[in-house]
Amino acid sequence: MRSVYLLYGVIAYGIFFTTFLYLIAFVGNFPFVPRTIDRGLVSDLFPALAINLVLISAFGLQHSVMARKSFKTLWPRVVPAPIERSTYVVFTSLVLIAMYCLWRPIPGDVWRVENVWLAGALWVVFAAGWGIVLLSTFLLNHFELFGLQQVYLHARNRTPADPQFHQPLFYKLVRHPIYSGFFIAFWATPHMTFGHLLFALGMSTYMLIAIGYEERDLVALFGPQYEAYRENVGMLAPRMGKGGGRAGT
Repeated sequence: MRSVYLLYGVIAYGIFFTTFLYLIAFVGNFPFVPRTIDRGLVSDLFPALAINLVLISAFGLQHSVMARKSFKTLWPRVVPAPIERSTYVVFTSLVLIAMYCLWRPIPGDVWRVENVWLAGALWVVFAAGWGIVLLSTFLLNHFELFGLQQVYLHARNRTPADPQFHQPLFYKLVRHPIYSGFFIAFWATPHMTFGHLLFALGMSTYMLIAIGYEERDLVALFGPQYEAYRENVGMLAPRMGKGGGRAGT
């Protein structure tokens, strides 16, 4: 079973990373993908609003519920521990794929930047947001976050180390740079349509809710060490003159 779990983990990672790359193209309205946030199935306004809100809610519920400690205590009864994270990654990918396939664009301009230089600057910020997201996963443990480390260690008959509290790079400045990167990427655009605005608002609301649950779990895991960190380091933006640490989970 060790080799089967390893293969499953590699396939799950491949699916997720492909889905993540598509998310960049989806939000950025890149022309080389078939459907984007502003290009796809057409519906009337109210059905489009309802469908899109259901898709955002489905992502938020799946992503948050399956990530909580209370769920993880039950999950190993169904899914073996070495592939628990990989299975979570697969479910996340499926929900995102459903969003790409079923999302309804809602036309109409909230803003449209015509100045070439300003538009170009916004694209740079957009790219920087995704760069922050990806780099932040490596600052923690990219392969552990997406399940590869677990199946590799299981294949080698090794036990994962306990999570350690540390503060690499961005995590000295903000407690949740992955979420910060997503905020930047979702909002930095030279052309904000009503559909894009709904997506950005919905996903931003989900992230703010998710942070509350995540921080509760981190306090339970690291206790006073994380509480001190939370007092000194900003949640999504730096606090001037403050310092702190980061829980590497």
